[in-house]
Amino acid sequence: MRTSTPEAAGSIASAESSARSEPVNHVRLSGTDVTTPDTLEIDMDVRDVDAVADRRDEVVAAVRDHAATIAYQLALLQGGDYGRRELSTSGGDWTVKHEAGELEFLLFSPKSGPDTYVVSTKQPPEPAALATALADYPNLVAAWNAYVDSLGGVLDDVDVEFPEPASTGDLVAERDRVLSAIRETCAVIAGEIHRYEGDDYGTFTTRVDGARWELKWDEGAVSYLRVGGSGGVYLLSQYEPPSAADVRELVEPFRGFVDAYNEFVDDLESDLERVELG
Repeated sequence: MRTSTPEAAGSIASAESSARSEPVNHVRLSGTDVTTPDTLEIDMDVRDVDAVADRRDEVVAAVRDHAATIAYQLALLQGGDYGRRELSTSGGDWTVKHEAGELEFLLFSPKSGPDTYVVSTKQPPEPAALATALADYPNLVAAWNAYVDSLGGVLDDVDVEFPEPASTGDLVAERDRVLSAIRETCAVIAGEIHRYEGDDYGTFTTRVDGARWELKWDEGAVSYLRVGGSGGVYLLSQYEPPSAADVRELVEPFRGFVDAYNEFVDDLESDLERVELG
């Protein structure tokens, strides 16, 4: 059994007394004392930025109103729903962008340093960067005015006496005459096939010089006459007529289409003649 010596007991008692006498905020850390005050007080003023921000917003609003005139005039000049124009000054490059005649953004790209969106739909600029940009803003206005002045009189010598455009009336009349004859012929074919097959609708297809011709009818009336498959030319349809060039190109092959139909009927008659009853 281990017993404490009087010297050891005295050391322990001294240590406990020392520990009780140290303040609570006194921390011993690796042989180094770190003392913290019971109450932390910092007597330093923090400047309020409200005045700077308000002034910045006031200046940006004034620039927005002024530059909006440039954006509107640019929209009138370009004639589109949106656009932009870059203008160079001694201090850098400016970009004016508009949408539907309204200023979308005003960008300043100085010759040195980062770009500054003086006006944008996002965050406002830093005050110092704004001040640098606005020092060059009068140069932007001067550059815009010079650009507009450079366009003055550019159309003065343009001759607006143009040749009289030729009429397509006779050409359209000839096309319609040919198509009318084709439609009448196809109406006869559609009626005959409808009477023969007895169906309410159907198609007659054949090939002429390698091209696929398809006549579709609906209750004996012509629905369409198409040449060349699904991506081909609709010689007859319920919608717009084909071009005169297509009509002229397909008139002669149409004769082959009618011949193919006649051969189809001849083959049917020949088959029926060989049918014996009883």
